[in-house]
Amino acid sequence: MRRQRADLYNPAYREPRPERLCDHPSCRAEGDHKAPRSRVQLGEYYWFCLDHVREYNSAWNFFAGMSDDEVEESIENATVWDRPTWPFGSLHGDPTRAAEKKFQKLFSDVDEDGAPKPSWEPHEQSSRLSKEEHKALRVLDLDLPVTLERIKTRYKELAKKHHPDANGGDKDAEERLKIINGAYTTLRKSDLA
Repeated sequence: MRRQRADLYNPAYREPRPERLCDHPSCRAEGDHKAPRSRVQLGEYYWFCLDHVREYNSAWNFFAGMSDDEVEESIENATVWDRPTWPFGSLHGDPTRAAEKKFQKLFSDVDEDGAPKPSWEPHEQSSRLSKEEHKALRVLDLDLPVTLERIKTRYKELAKKHHPDANGGDKDAEERLKIINGAYTTLRKSDLA
């Protein structure tokens, strides 16, 4: 329907709304009030007249069909708007646990004394090495037999990878580099060199 020219300048004129009928099967009244279809479809609505939306809302139960544990979990999640949470003072969990995991990954093959668990066949060099030297080999991720050249090459690779300047001043990278430096110093002073 085209608007009359006079209507264009009339501030009280409103476009006619498309008529939405009540979603109740036996009702032909206008559906002005929305109600959610289910707890799973909270963004989709039925449109009812005032009488039928009151009837629908009084009978609607968000927790219908849920066990007591599910209701408790839903209430608990709703208190934080269904978002993940973590304690204050930490970013996405306990920072010390994250650091521990990184450290354990670095020393995943060491026993409780810090000595490496052998993952190679015994070698003649192995019998000459101390616990600290075995640990240093594991830090540099080297297997026996090793040469001074292999130790230097591996150290340079790890030093470049974990240097704080290459990692934006990351404190974890700095700590890893200190461990790598200590391992390199230990191996350089050993009988392997």
